Amino acid sequence: MTTSPAGQTHAAGRRDVEAHPVQVGLLGIGTVGSGTFHVLARNQAEIRRRAGRGIEITMVADLDTARAKAVVGGRAQVVADARQVIANPDIDIVVELIGGYGIAKALVLEAIAAGKHVVTANKALLAVHGNEIFAAARERGVMVAFEAAVAGGIPIIKALREGLSANRIEWIAGIINGTTNFILSEMRDKGLDFDVVLEEAQRLGYAEADPTFDIEGVDAAHKATIMSAIAFGVPVQFDRAHVEGITRLQAADLRYAEQLGYRIKLLGITRRRDQGLELRVHPTLVPAKRLIANVEGAMNAVVVHGDAVGTTLYYGKGAGSEPTASAVIADLVDVTRLHTADPDHRVPHLAFQPEALADTPILPIEQVVTAFYLRLQVADQAGVLARITGILAEHGISIDALLQRESAEGESKTDVIILTHDTVEGDMRRAIAQMQALPTVLAPIVSLRKEELA
Repeated sequence: MTTSPAGQTHAAGRRDVEAHPVQVGLLGIGTVGSGTFHVLARNQAEIRRRAGRGIEITMVADLDTARAKAVVGGRAQVVADARQVIANPDIDIVVELIGGYGIAKALVLEAIAAGKHVVTANKALLAVHGNEIFAAARERGVMVAFEAAVAGGIPIIKALREGLSANRIEWIAGIINGTTNFILSEMRDKGLDFDVVLEEAQRLGYAEADPTFDIEGVDAAHKATIMSAIAFGVPVQFDRAHVEGITRLQAADLRYAEQLGYRIKLLGITRRRDQGLELRVHPTLVPAKRLIANVEGAMNAVVVHGDAVGTTLYYGKGAGSEPTASAVIADLVDVTRLHTADPDHRVPHLAFQPEALADTPILPIEQVVTAFYLRLQVADQAGVLARITGILAEHGISIDALLQRESAEGESKTDVIILTHDTVEGDMRRAIAQMQALPTVLAPIVSLRKEELA
């Protein structure tokens, strides 16, 4: 067998490329950035074997240059201005770890315009501006990789984009915010209310000083939006997501849920329906026998149901320096492998070919179908329960289980806890309004959604 001169030239050119490491510019070297720098340096030999050539962070931009220099120890150039990194012709890939919607968006678009591939962990940016960013990248022929944007070290983006590409995804349900899962675990284990556990979570470093994005469900909704787009082949539509946090949860409801065989988790849920797609984040009762119900502390887990594979579970650390760095570096390896590939033969950003993205509507929450947990504090009088169940029946809502417990607030009051079968949310809201108007209902009715995830 002989090798043609053209073949020899091609092989020589390939070896020449492989001899030179891919050069990476890092924007932001905080918790995730420092983890990325250290893991990449520590596992350099193994990563080179996987990628086919070396990957080196040669330039770092951070406003705190003293801290950045302490992290890199002279192994990379440190600058305060991120645009110096983007302007450097030797930089092949820009890693954006600044976060937020503002300057991060400008820098990512500038990097794309400069012909740089981009790796980002910025779920907020992609959930809100992803359509614009992906379109710019397609036009320029570069990649935007974002495994670290959802569930930290869990490779859920790759699973949805590639591993499950043979499937028609039916639904996804995920614990995708470690702060809220830690709080709910502590509330259940210790019987404490939300405010008390939040203070403890902040003291231990599980919650930020301003935890609003976490506890109000916004962070989880960013991630659910990205997963929904990839699973169903639709544009990112964060503004259509229904978002509820955990701030109004009470220890009593976690206790009653446990007595009924359920646990309460903040879930990001997206589901295919005949009329459109569900995209919602809220506290949810999940059967205690489900694996995801037993995910405790700050861990993350995502359940994906496909028509061919059935139900699959992805579990691991959803945040932290090195777990998230693991995902960032996996993206660097992917980009390095495909650096010179024809852009038309790369995996599309949202898994489906851009021209094949569907305009499937996101259903308003009033049209969502799910089961419910209700807790009513009522007067301990004859006929009260009959009136409540009668109102539910009038709205076509059937009861799955019912508990009646003496209220902690006095002998003349009773807590009635009801689990329903699946119903349309709009019907449930009307029934709750009618029950709330009864003079024998003594406090605001608590309603939570329930998912069997079967």
